[in-house]
Amino acid sequence: MVAFNKKSEQVYNWILAYIDKNKFSDNWKLPSEHSLCRRLDVSRETVRAAMEQLVKEGLIYKIKGSGTFVNKEMALSRELATGNAKCKIGLILQGQDSSANSDLIQGVKDTLLEDEYDLRIFLTDNKFSNERKCLQSVMEQDFYGFIVDGVKASILNPNLDCYREISERKIPIIFYNNYYKNLRYPKVIVDDLACANQLTRLLIDAGHREIAGIFVYDNYQSIEKFQGMITTIHQCGLELEDDYIKWCISDEAHDERFAKSISKFLKGLPKCTAIVCCNYIIYRLVRGVLEKEGKRVPEDYSLVCFDYSEGGWEEDGVTCSVHQGYEMGCQVAEHLMKMIERKEWQDNGYSLVMPPEIFVGSSIQSL
Repeated sequence: MVAFNKKSEQVYNWILAYIDKNKFSDNWKLPSEHSLCRRLDVSRETVRAAMEQLVKEGLIYKIKGSGTFVNKEMALSRELATGNAKCKIGLILQGQDSSANSDLIQGVKDTLLEDEYDLRIFLTDNKFSNERKCLQSVMEQDFYGFIVDGVKASILNPNLDCYREISERKIPIIFYNNYYKNLRYPKVIVDDLACANQLTRLLIDAGHREIAGIFVYDNYQSIEKFQGMITTIHQCGLELEDDYIKWCISDEAHDERFAKSISKFLKGLPKCTAIVCCNYIIYRLVRGVLEKEGKRVPEDYSLVCFDYSEGGWEEDGVTCSVHQGYEMGCQVAEHLMKMIERKEWQDNGYSLVMPPEIFVGSSIQSL
């Protein structure tokens, strides 16, 4: 019997969201176990435990030699079986960081009143087309509110018409992490400017002057982090050459082939002594590149990382901001409940900027 642990629960939630996303399409086959392992960065045993649970619940079934399929009748009846819940809530996730998603989902679940709210999870995979399909699907149903992590939020979103239609229906939406500036909905975010200031100052105070950064340009959070880093560098009387900043798109950051590009980037900066990683996914890639090339942290490179979303940052020893997924989930759920109760759909004081939580580890060398 395979143990059903926290990582298995993350896979379980991902598959549920995948089923929700595809239940109105003709796609009833799940990705292979190998594909799920690679995509979610987990072991095959972890994937099998999640699938065993879903098989027990009757939501999926396996055909030897063909793959794993969704039980169409069960998936659609599950959509209708809301029990005694009064309000159906949609949680729309990017889905690319399973650890961060798992903590946020748990915070939302623990805060929503179980006998009053029914939570449904949807997955965009940070793609505009998936977000549109999701929004069009939920608009056909009776939802009372939505919690959303925006897709490629630093780029003009092509799905604002869907959000405006939801606005016309006066259905509350609250964003977290990434939000759309064109909309007047509330948001719960971390103060990434302050976070960047603190992490960058730790490097500068330790004597580092040649500091590189790796950022995602289609992610609004990442843009804020870059702005915070560059502002702090200028405030300290330093300059930052453009060559010291590497940009990528979100999909690249989740592709191990991007590691080769990181390696080439660092080799082009022989004076670089420190690296700022805009998220945990980038940090893991950088760490892997340095280990492969025999480089040590902090002796060869000092590292800082935003949004460390996996447990064990203390054991890892990296100086980082800790991802506050659970607390953020609690906050967005609490604020959304108030909006639903008061029948308010615009931001009338429901936004929240959370202070960063910084852990100072052993990944910065004093020069």
